[in-house]
Amino acid sequence: MPVNVNPIKFGTDGWRGLIAADFTFERVVKVASLSAQVLRDNYGKEHKPLVVVGYDQRFLAEEFALAAAEAVAAEGFEVNLAEGYASTPAFSWAAFEQKALGALVLTASHNPSGYLGLKVKGAFGGSIPPDVTQQIEALIPDAKIPEIEIKKLKITRFDPWKSYIQELQSKVDLGKIKNAIATGEITVIADVMHGSAAGGLSRLLEMPIEEINRDRDPLFGGNPPEPLPRYLSKLFRCIRTEARKNPNNLRVGFVFDGDGDRIAAVDGSGHFLSSQILVPILIEHLAKRRGLTGEVIKTVSGSDLIPRLAHLYNLPIHETPIGYKYIAERMLTEKVLMGGEESGGIGYGTNIPERDGLLSALYLLEAIVESGKDLSTLYQNLQQQTGFTSAYDRIDLPLKDMTVRQKLVDKLASESLSEIAGKQVIDCLSIDGYKFRLEDSSWLLIRFSGTEPVLRLYCEAADLTQVHQTLSWAKNWAAQV
Repeated sequence: MPVNVNPIKFGTDGWRGLIAADFTFERVVKVASLSAQVLRDNYGKEHKPLVVVGYDQRFLAEEFALAAAEAVAAEGFEVNLAEGYASTPAFSWAAFEQKALGALVLTASHNPSGYLGLKVKGAFGGSIPPDVTQQIEALIPDAKIPEIEIKKLKITRFDPWKSYIQELQSKVDLGKIKNAIATGEITVIADVMHGSAAGGLSRLLEMPIEEINRDRDPLFGGNPPEPLPRYLSKLFRCIRTEARKNPNNLRVGFVFDGDGDRIAAVDGSGHFLSSQILVPILIEHLAKRRGLTGEVIKTVSGSDLIPRLAHLYNLPIHETPIGYKYIAERMLTEKVLMGGEESGGIGYGTNIPERDGLLSALYLLEAIVESGKDLSTLYQNLQQQTGFTSAYDRIDLPLKDMTVRQKLVDKLASESLSEIAGKQVIDCLSIDGYKFRLEDSSWLLIRFSGTEPVLRLYCEAADLTQVHQTLSWAKNWAAQV
């Protein structure tokens, strides 16, 4: 095997790699075949031998999806292959609705344009749990490439949008939202980042919604399709232009990542809102306006406002490592109101155990329409109710290679930090990376990407000045190592 080819390994949600280096047709055929077999081993007793295969708008995604479908069909499975791109949650829903063993989705989510990947979804309509991904990984070293006879394959094409859209529409008061948009009460703009959420809001709301970066672009405009502020200058301009034109109307911008399972937003004044802000707003909306109950699941990088708000509404709280598969696993055994990630993945007990950017947008629209308030106003009200005010930011630092990544991992494992940015460390949580709680109740999380040589730094503190001081300290620490 060439030195520059990385081993096939599943990260927080699937396997990803550089196209033509790590991610090749030969490897995809092998992994797809093994994934179908493992899905049958785990879910075959109650589900028919059917596997859904879908894809996003990335370079060669259709071709890789067809190769995966043929490999699965060659193993004797029936395959429903999407006739076009769709968001990853649409394929998770298809697996559940069609009573399939699961779904294989060709996507690299928010990764840069040179990447492609394979997400494996279970029969329940969500990411397979870690023990199932481990079963796939264990089979890879000894697996052979399956022989494929095209004429004998059972592959059926299907529309991945129709049933999915109908299901999401049933979750909200669609008429009230549509009326607010039609009468000009609220203006909605979506940045789909050249990804597979393109056209999604228009389908859901049954009316044209202004979208930017809708065209298919294999290079994603030169940026990764990740809902981060530095990639959203066009959306900021659009919202602020709309604010000058109609200052008395409500406005909102939504941002979806490359495969449509994650969301961020822009408020009516053109300010970025991460899921650290959106999750509390959604908790209030579901618990207060919709009267729903259940456990709130947060990952280790989630804001401290989330447990405070859960306590305010008498909701149980549970914390997991980062990765929606951990939230999905919890949703299979507990009554859950919602589960959310800092990176924008949010899922709901009203739906399958899968994060869904378009469903999140619907709930946020409903919250705006029913409250008559801007998203930032809703968030500020929650801060006042809980008496908790904070600021948050995150930095992703590219590393030279995986060797440097391992050096940093070893450093954290062997030497505990007692002081960070001049503040005493009072606790360290290591369920995913290292989360240091400091003496002033702020926190710093140091962890690593599961698929790339990237160091991720997260911080929440009383204000942005303190956040940036702590993140700057962490950058310097990493540079010294």
